[in-house]
Amino acid sequence: MNKDTLFTQFPVPTYEQWREAAEKSLKGASFDAKLLTKTYEGIVRQPIYRTEDVATLPQLDVEPGQAPFVRGTKSPYGGGAQRWEVCQEMTASDAKSFNETALADLARGQTMLHLVLDRAARAGLDPDEALPEDIGAGGVSLFSVEDLAEALRGLNLEELPIFIPSGPLGLPVFALVLAHLEASGCKAGELRGCIGQDPVAALLADGELPYSLDTAFAAMAKMTRWASEHAPQLKTILVQGNAYYESGGHAVAELAFSLATGVDYIQAMLERGLSIEEAAGRMQFSFSIGSDVFMEIAKLRAAKMLWANIVASYGGSAEAQKMKIHARTAAWTKTVYDPYVNMLRATTEAFSAIVGGVDSLHVSAFDEAIRPATDFSRRIARNTQIILEQEAHLAKVADPAGGSWYVEWLTDELAKKAWELFLQVEEKGGMLRALATGFPQGVIAESAARKEKDIAERKSRIVGTNMYPNPSEQPLPQQAAPALHEQRIAALRAHRARKAPSAFSERLAKLAHDAEEWVGHAVQAALAGATIGDLAKALTRSGQTATVIAPLRTHRAAEAFEALRKQADDYTHRTGQRPSVFLAAVGPVAKHKARADFAAEFFAVGGFAVLRPQAYGTAAEAKEAALASGAKITVICSDDASYPELVPPLAQALKQEAADMTVLLAGLPDAEQLAAYKAAGVDDCIHLRSNCYQMLRELQERTGVSSR
Repeated sequence: MNKDTLFTQFPVPTYEQWREAAEKSLKGASFDAKLLTKTYEGIVRQPIYRTEDVATLPQLDVEPGQAPFVRGTKSPYGGGAQRWEVCQEMTASDAKSFNETALADLARGQTMLHLVLDRAARAGLDPDEALPEDIGAGGVSLFSVEDLAEALRGLNLEELPIFIPSGPLGLPVFALVLAHLEASGCKAGELRGCIGQDPVAALLADGELPYSLDTAFAAMAKMTRWASEHAPQLKTILVQGNAYYESGGHAVAELAFSLATGVDYIQAMLERGLSIEEAAGRMQFSFSIGSDVFMEIAKLRAAKMLWANIVASYGGSAEAQKMKIHARTAAWTKTVYDPYVNMLRATTEAFSAIVGGVDSLHVSAFDEAIRPATDFSRRIARNTQIILEQEAHLAKVADPAGGSWYVEWLTDELAKKAWELFLQVEEKGGMLRALATGFPQGVIAESAARKEKDIAERKSRIVGTNMYPNPSEQPLPQQAAPALHEQRIAALRAHRARKAPSAFSERLAKLAHDAEEWVGHAVQAALAGATIGDLAKALTRSGQTATVIAPLRTHRAAEAFEALRKQADDYTHRTGQRPSVFLAAVGPVAKHKARADFAAEFFAVGGFAVLRPQAYGTAAEAKEAALASGAKITVICSDDASYPELVPPLAQALKQEAADMTVLLAGLPDAEQLAAYKAAGVDDCIHLRSNCYQMLRELQERTGVSSR
């Protein structure tokens, strides 16, 4: 058979013919209800896609590396051009531990140094000014050039790209890094990566900055101008869209609000005398990557296309239009229970990020939601990226999703909806003014509420948590965070004793008044002994009005169900006995098994022990076994045909002999039957449409497992 005529023997069906065949297979069920899927973004997914769906999209004719960069910002013709940086977060709480981690991980496949600062350092506070719980919280405690030198000992920043989110007022951290380079004899011009300032991210997290945004933007402008002149490969402006996803938002919101923040930053830089080339060329974006594989691929592709169009509208060159993207696999999707499943979640998310075209990537450790990452969990996360590069060969392909009718269509739909929301923000005066009115927060809250409802009803499944739990699971051991407050205050006092304030006070005074030499004065002050707190105070005038908005509530999808499990675990530790549910399965296996299996999993999700000793032939036998079990909840399990004769006498007998017994029915009878069953003593039903979380929480309260 000739390969050129291999498929000519088969007729090509039309879409109408395919749909007709699909509707026949549904046997009367609605095509739209069964085969169309509406996403949280308001996009309706079709069951199949055709070339007609993308026929009018102009970006299909664009090669990778060409504007509007929907297919990526890198040319496909350079060797290894599609590689991304393995940029794992390093969150050790002290400089020495960070250095040990960095040296170990960089020798084992990590390619970019990711320095995460603790809350105190990001806020520009020295240890004696910060809350004790903020010292070493979520990152490294640093306040001086000496601290930074300890953290970076043995690391050559002329050769190693860096990623340092520097908080809402970036200059103090920026100055420490430059001072370290000068002290170690390295050239600042060789710096690559990002030391990124992002005041909006701090506002979203904390709801307040103790100074005006004008102060933050002034520092951003000086850093950016300095980098444009002295460190052309370094980014200084960071737009972190992560908080929108991690608070329950969807891809449209994350895209639109991140783009709007980027525009506000560009406007602020232009107003302070920078060009579009300087501003856009120094920007980097960061996104969280969730579990919806194709939506996340489309999100990154749409982000690049939309940002290119925005920068082009300002007159920016093709080079300035390129969006630099860092991504991390989402914390939202990770769970405390069944934590090894997090490895699988992180792998699919990393795949989406890479196929979508990120420049650098952090893959979350599987125990991220439980404790600081261990050597083992860091290794697994790091190797996930390395396998995707070196064994799955994803770095060898430019725009792997390009040309897929589905992905191209989804990219376009997502871009359209994100642009609509972006324009709504612009109509409100930009992102900062919109945040002051609470508009973005409202969009995120609405999305989070819909997601939480679907999780509670188990329409959205979290394996190992709200579905398929492991009742015999042994929790991972937790590690107590070291108490660093007193230790760091002592280190600060020793530092001040060695460095007389007069040595840097003159430099700090110049920092406040000599706008042209901000960065230079800050670096010299840091070398003379000025701390992060000293530098921050010099930049922020006293008496400024704080910037305040309603913050976002970042959380994980599984938290509500995890709380139920924890309540049950705590009850078990208090009483020595796990809260239990008795399954009163009556009749042959074929009649009760499906509902008994459903009920067993339903209650295991809430940490209940499910007592299911055997099936019973009569209601009387089931009643006696239920009472003897000591359980406070009994679930009647059989088929609908048996319920009219089985349920009333069994429910009545249970209530007569144990008035405090909660009697439930597996299944959902019609309204008339349900009324009769409730009159006989049934309290409620459990079924596929139940709000599983709400019912389990109420049952825990009713049985004394938890209290309101």
